[in-house]
Amino acid sequence: MAKGNGKQQSAEATKDELLQYYRDMLLIRRFEERAGQLYGMGLIGGFCHLYIGQEAVVVGMQAALRDGDQVITAYRDHGHMLAAGMTANGVMAELTGRSGGYSRGKGGSMHMFSIEKAFYGGHGIVGAQVSLGTGLAFANKYRSDGKVCLTYFGDGAANQGQVYESFNMASLWKLPVVYIVENNQYAMGTSIQRSSSETHLHKRGVSFNIPGEEVDGMDVVAVREAGKRAVENARAGNGPTLLEMKTYRYRGHSMSDPAKYRTKEEVDEQKAKRDPIDHVKKLITDAGYATEDDLKATDREIRAIVSESATFAQESPEPDPSELMTDIYIEA
Repeated sequence: MAKGNGKQQSAEATKDELLQYYRDMLLIRRFEERAGQLYGMGLIGGFCHLYIGQEAVVVGMQAALRDGDQVITAYRDHGHMLAAGMTANGVMAELTGRSGGYSRGKGGSMHMFSIEKAFYGGHGIVGAQVSLGTGLAFANKYRSDGKVCLTYFGDGAANQGQVYESFNMASLWKLPVVYIVENNQYAMGTSIQRSSSETHLHKRGVSFNIPGEEVDGMDVVAVREAGKRAVENARAGNGPTLLEMKTYRYRGHSMSDPAKYRTKEEVDEQKAKRDPIDHVKKLITDAGYATEDDLKATDREIRAIVSESATFAQESPEPDPSELMTDIYIEA
């Protein structure tokens, strides 16, 4: 497994791969920073959960997928959308409740979708997406379409009952699903040591005969390699795998959370020693794939994309009242 902090890796990535991972992770980071600013300005309403610090998880897992494979997650979802290929313009417009958003301004931060990109949400109920992701995987097996569903949830949701009902069904029927626990150490404001009797969450599938693996979620190459193994296992008809991504969020649970349950020193240490973007940057520069100036130029490009998305969102009109009841039911 790849190790963090620039140490020698048994799994390697090419120049093009590392540069793409850097770009994708930086887009998520800069996008979330700008979303936080817009929230502070009152331009984003409702809840807003930022993904800053966890970027390696979604970028690494997305690198393990084929076109058509599905992604479903909880409410800390902007990074998953961008990693899946949804545009910064469309995501930011949805955050601000504008008609140019992916759910036409009606879903907001927690409830936007893109069937084109096989992204199925964005779900506000803790753990609910695990059952839905299992259902997507059931449909894949029923149709024999060769698709795999990535189903993300957090360490807090790992204690929800529907998660284990889903595990049982997925293992029993050998459904093509990969369960990914994004263990960022805190379920809202409660540390995992205080909320979970078994803190090694990759073991939670043992009683359902689901293999589990603990992964350095701050190392995009390690995530990709674990993702490939799990996705290939699911696609081969062997059923689910449970991946525990050991990661860390730098911001509070949501924008209304001052995160006083942990020390500034703890957060600063994570940023200094385990930052996922700094890790990729070091791999790139150590290998001579790009210079500091090259990477600064990439950062400027990303900032321009994010700035344009903020402008697009603010200039996009609010939804027309006639949209109130559209996309609620499907006629069958």
